[in-house]
Amino acid sequence: MATDLGEREPAVPCDPAVRALGELLTVLDTCISELGSARERAGKLLAERHTGRAWLDIVTAESRPLVVEQISSVMAALATAGGAWRREQAYALASEQVSINRIAAMFGVTRQRISALLRDRARDRG
Repeated sequence: MATDLGEREPAVPCDPAVRALGELLTVLDTCISELGSARERAGKLLAERHTGRAWLDIVTAESRPLVVEQISSVMAALATAGGAWRREQAYALASEQVSINRIAAMFGVTRQRISALLRDRARDRG
């Protein structure tokens, strides 16, 4: 961000947590778009049901991916990207000498869960 004097703040080094957060943002953008599409299609399905059509007829006529498939895809993408971000964020905090207990409190999980995240991250990088 530039100041009034045209100076720039120092760039943040591109560490694994920065990359994971960037990837999460990309996945979030994609998911928002996909969920918007799924919501629109679900509204059309509901309107069809309100006309008295049978569920079998409605679902059989629905184009692929089905709304339920879109939602499952979004959930899987968020779980993957969110998990990667959580692991990298926990590691980044631990690298800054933040205790496992404090990280656990910040994340709202047990210290054992944070230990597992850090082990998973070390295994993935190892």
